[in-house]
Amino acid sequence: MKIDAKTIAKIGLGVFLTYLCIYYWPAISGMLTAILTALIPLIIGASIAYVVNLVMSLYEKAYFPKSQKAVVLKTRRLVCLLAALISLLALIALIIIIVLPQLSSCISLLFTKIPEAFKSIITEIDTLEILPENVTDTLLKIDWNSIVNDFLGKITSGISGILGTVVNVVSSVVGGFLTAFLSVIFSFYLLYSKEKLGAQAKYAIRKITKPCVYEKIEYLVTLANKTFRGYIVGQCTEAAILGVLCGLGMWAFGMPYATMISALIAFTSLVPIAGPYIGGAIAAFMIFTVSPIQALIFIVFIIVLQQIEGNLIYPKVVGTSVGLPAIWVLVAIAVGGGLIGIVGMLLGVPVAAIIYRILKDKFGEEKEEQA
Repeated sequence: MKIDAKTIAKIGLGVFLTYLCIYYWPAISGMLTAILTALIPLIIGASIAYVVNLVMSLYEKAYFPKSQKAVVLKTRRLVCLLAALISLLALIALIIIIVLPQLSSCISLLFTKIPEAFKSIITEIDTLEILPENVTDTLLKIDWNSIVNDFLGKITSGISGILGTVVNVVSSVVGGFLTAFLSVIFSFYLLYSKEKLGAQAKYAIRKITKPCVYEKIEYLVTLANKTFRGYIVGQCTEAAILGVLCGLGMWAFGMPYATMISALIAFTSLVPIAGPYIGGAIAAFMIFTVSPIQALIFIVFIIVLQQIEGNLIYPKVVGTSVGLPAIWVLVAIAVGGGLIGIVGMLLGVPVAAIIYRILKDKFGEEKEEQA
C-alpha cells in the first residue's frame, strides 16, 4: 500500500498537534474551563428551552392548528410559550406545596416525640429485665426534654453561625442569580425563534461542510433529538406510573401521608433507579413520626416496588421510548452512574440509545441478531 505525501503530511500534523496538546495541557485545560464557565448560562438556557419546548409543542398543536388568521399566527408562539411555562411552574409549585409543609410538620413532631420514645424504650427494657435496675432507674430520671432542647439550641446557634458567613458569599449568590437570569432570557429567545435559528444553523453548516458531512451531522442531530425527546417523555411516564402505584399501595396498607409521599416518589423518580430510594428515605422518616411499625412496612413495600419498577417497568417504558433493549437500559444506568454520578445516570440511557441506533444502522439488523 502506497502512502502519498498528502497522507504523510496529515499524519505529521496530527502528531504535532497531539504533542502540543500534551505539552501545553495545563494552559489548554484552563482555557477550556474558562470557555465552559462562560457558556454555562447558554447551556442551561438551551436545556430549559428543550424541556419547555416539549410542552409548548403540545399546546401549538392544540391552539387552532388549522387556522390561518393573522391574529392566530401572531399570537400562537407567545400564547403557547406562556402556557407551557405556567404549566411547568404550576406543577413544580404543586409538588412543593404538597410536600414541604407536611415535611416540616413531621420534623417538628419528631423532635417533640423523641423524649417520649426514649422513655418508652427504657420502660420496655426495664420490663424485659435486660439491664440492672439501678441503670434503668438512672435512665428514667434523665430529663430527655432538656437534652433535646439543648440539642436543638446547638443546631440553632450553628445555623446562626452559618448565616453569619452568608455575607462572605454574596458575590457568589449574585453570580448565581445572574446566571439564572441569562439562562431564562436565552431560553425564551431560543423558543420564540426556534425555526429561524434552526434554519440559520442548517444554512451555516451546509456552507462550511461537504454534503456528505452535512448529511451525517443532520442524521446525528435528528437522532439525538428523537432519542432525548423519547427519553424525557418515557422518564416522566415512568415517574407517574411509580407515583400512582406507590399511592395505591399506601392507601391499601392504610399508611399516612399517602398523597404527599406518592407525589414525592414520583418527583424523585425522575432520577433513574436511585431517585425512588432517595424519596423513600424521606418518606420513611415522615411515616416514622406517626408509627415506627408502619415506617418499617413502608420500607419493605418501597424496596419491593422499586425492584419491580427497576427490573420490569423502567426498562420497558423508557427502553421502548428510546428504542433501547431493556438489558442495555440497566447497563447504561450502571455505567453512567459509576462514571459521573447522577448526571451519568440521567444521560446514560439516551447516549447509549444513540450509540445503539448508530451501530444498528451501520451494521444492519442481520448482523445484530447474529451477535
